[in-house]
Amino acid sequence: MRPAARTVLLLALTIIFISTAFAGDTVRELKVAAGGAVEIVNLSGRVLAKAEAAKNGVETAAKLVINSPKTVAESEVRVSTAAGRTIITVAAKDPKQRIDLALTLPERTSLKIETEAGGIEAMGNFARVEARTDTGTVAVDVPTDALQYHFQWTESRPRYLADFDIEKVKEKSGGRFEIKGRYSDEGGKRKAETGAVASVPRGENDPAASNTKVTPRDVTLDLTTARGIILLNVSPNEVMSDLRERPLSNAAKAIVRSGDSLLMEAIRRASPKYFGDYARTLPPLNTEPKFSPTKGRVDVPNAPIKTAIVRVTDLKNRAIGGLSAADFDVVENGASREIVDVQRSTAPFNLVLLLDVSGSVENYVNFIRRAARNFVETVDSRDRVSIVIFNDDTKMLSAFTTDKNKLSKSLDTFDAGGGTAYYDALAFVISDTLRSLHGERSAIVVLTDGDDNRSFLAFDSLTGSIQESGALIYPLYVPSALIAASVDNPNADIDPVRRKYMSLSAKAEGEGEKLARISGGVYYPISAVSQIQQAYEDIVSQLRTAYAITYRSDITDTDVTPRLKIRSKRENTFTTVTSVVAAQ
Repeated sequence: MRPAARTVLLLALTIIFISTAFAGDTVRELKVAAGGAVEIVNLSGRVLAKAEAAKNGVETAAKLVINSPKTVAESEVRVSTAAGRTIITVAAKDPKQRIDLALTLPERTSLKIETEAGGIEAMGNFARVEARTDTGTVAVDVPTDALQYHFQWTESRPRYLADFDIEKVKEKSGGRFEIKGRYSDEGGKRKAETGAVASVPRGENDPAASNTKVTPRDVTLDLTTARGIILLNVSPNEVMSDLRERPLSNAAKAIVRSGDSLLMEAIRRASPKYFGDYARTLPPLNTEPKFSPTKGRVDVPNAPIKTAIVRVTDLKNRAIGGLSAADFDVVENGASREIVDVQRSTAPFNLVLLLDVSGSVENYVNFIRRAARNFVETVDSRDRVSIVIFNDDTKMLSAFTTDKNKLSKSLDTFDAGGGTAYYDALAFVISDTLRSLHGERSAIVVLTDGDDNRSFLAFDSLTGSIQESGALIYPLYVPSALIAASVDNPNADIDPVRRKYMSLSAKAEGEGEKLARISGGVYYPISAVSQIQQAYEDIVSQLRTAYAITYRSDITDTDVTPRLKIRSKRENTFTTVTSVVAAQ
């Protein structure tokens, strides 16, 4: 598994274990030695299992953590030992009560888990993981030195994601599907030596193990689900909305052409066949070595007086106005610099208006056109605006221009409908639309309901590229039901009871807030149509609240890249330097 992906998954599962272990839960010690076997049946919740290596020669002590919203009687979680196996069975008295289990086990344990709708997660150097679930997601993170895998879906077409190329899906009798093969880090795919995975080596102490020698890093996976998702060495946070392998959209192709390694890898994992087919048609990427810019460093022109464009924000990412020279410190190469002048910045912005046109509500197109035109009229006449729309795919309606009439006319050229590839659209804007403007003042204003169902990318795969782009993101999330109601009755949003059922999903809310936080923008959850224009005006005000700080510099050596630090003296504020130029 790739280091970055493994780090994300380790962190995600570690957080889960910590939150489980310290929520007033019940902890039981287990007698499981390295190479032992554990069987778990939990039809009332999820199961998380983590295999830990011995530390300083001391074997990891096995333990079980039981978590539930209600009190769990000892008889509801039974632990027994039979034929060298530890057997854990959950039998909740109330069939509606959820009981989750988290296990810490020694390495090389053989694991067998059964759930219904509960998720199954296994992380670490297990000898064997056998999992059975109805609709729960099965996520495993195991070594790939010598991996043997057998995945089955008994009541649906396969939905899966792997960190490397695995064997193709085969359709079996009775509507079943399976994926079966072997993989090693050194040799990649390896064809199985026998026809059935059931005959491959099992854990050292597994009573059903064959006499075949098993190396300490051999791992066997036997995972079966009715209609669930199987993840192999992929963080659950990196799962996209649509797991079907399908031809690349225009947005996905543009992302591949961009050369953004983080986004390209996410596209490859989502659709390995079509990614490979398309990548082979492209010229080789420029792989010449180059220095990566260090965070916090700005390449400054050689001039005795320089002007830095600076943005100061509070704890909520809102821009702070009304500051003067007395509110700033400028340090260059460790030495304090004299501030000559501080003025409100008037530098123009590059603004991308990203519009969700996937709605099928009658008159939805008119609503979007009206909202977009209002934004165009609100921005400063010097700001360059580009309009990009998305549904199943992404399309640029207008390249960057200050011609408001041209922008308005471009909004007459689209229709609404189709799925929502929101994450792909964001990645397209970052890697394609804004690519040539890196280092300039740029922002993305999004109008959407925040719910994605067609992207090749998962939300978490965007964060690194968003931070590197330097673009501010201002998400305006508008519930689609609110739009439908406003079309029928412009005053419908004044009914608070009706509005209650026109809210955003919790997932969209969380992602909107995160987008704004990591980019430095502001999130606007819209609960009344009138708030959209208020948000536009606030965004323009936020963008215009920046400072042009002119200071003296005595660095003239062209071989030196000075370290520039500009700090606001106000408490609980954050300063961002967006550009530095020679003062006029």
